[in-house]
Amino acid sequence: MKKQEIEVTGPDIDEAISTGLQKLGVSRDQVEIEIIDEGRRGLLGIGGREAVVSLKVVTAPKPASKPTKPQAKPQPPQVEEPQAKEPVDPSPPEPRSQEKVALEAVAPPAEESDTAATLVRELLDLMKVDATVSTDLTEPDDLTGKQLAIVDIKGDDLSVLIGPRGETLDALQYISRLMVGHRLQQRAHFVIDIEGYRERRQQALTRLAERMAAKAVKRGNPVTLEAMPAHERRIIHMALRESPEVKTESTGEGKRRRVRIYPR
Repeated sequence: MKKQEIEVTGPDIDEAISTGLQKLGVSRDQVEIEIIDEGRRGLLGIGGREAVVSLKVVTAPKPASKPTKPQAKPQPPQVEEPQAKEPVDPSPPEPRSQEKVALEAVAPPAEESDTAATLVRELLDLMKVDATVSTDLTEPDDLTGKQLAIVDIKGDDLSVLIGPRGETLDALQYISRLMVGHRLQQRAHFVIDIEGYRERRQQALTRLAERMAAKAVKRGNPVTLEAMPAHERRIIHMALRESPEVKTESTGEGKRRRVRIYPR
């Protein structure tokens, strides 16, 4: 059976899991569940965010039992003319459209991108930061097909906006999302990047995942990485999800959650 894995959101973890189980058509004991973001309720409707979970099918769903047909009365044998059989198509049936839909690009509303760029420019002006702001789209997610708007900031010596391990950048993105969401009266999901920092960080985390996976295989023992935010843990999981040699799990609570890599 081909592995199925989806990422779903919900008002809380239980609702997100329930939604994912319905989409996959399986029970809870047939999936591995990873909590990517526990979410938060926010204050007066502001600052909240939905919970995000990843569900991977590990046991094939049981086929629905066929209804028992009433037993027909025996009929006398009849002589039929021989008929030519239809040729059997040796090619496998085409997969259901669910995976195709997941690969179709789903772009965010243009209004979100434009509003985000405008408000980020206003924030930078208030901070007396000389920089240019442009917008673009991420590549489609290989699980959901969704694209996110990118607000790209470029200028001279913008390290002050990035901070250690991108913490200042994450804070700027968080505040900007709140402002855009408040103005549009809907949740905003755009990403802020500065001089390609996020792409470089993703590449560095991918290389780290590969090195630590090799170490786990060589030692024959699990390797635990440092604590990371949800979006960075997801990069580790995605980098190793197709590996035949290791598997990954998130452990810990809150800000102490980290990825553990297990040899198979």
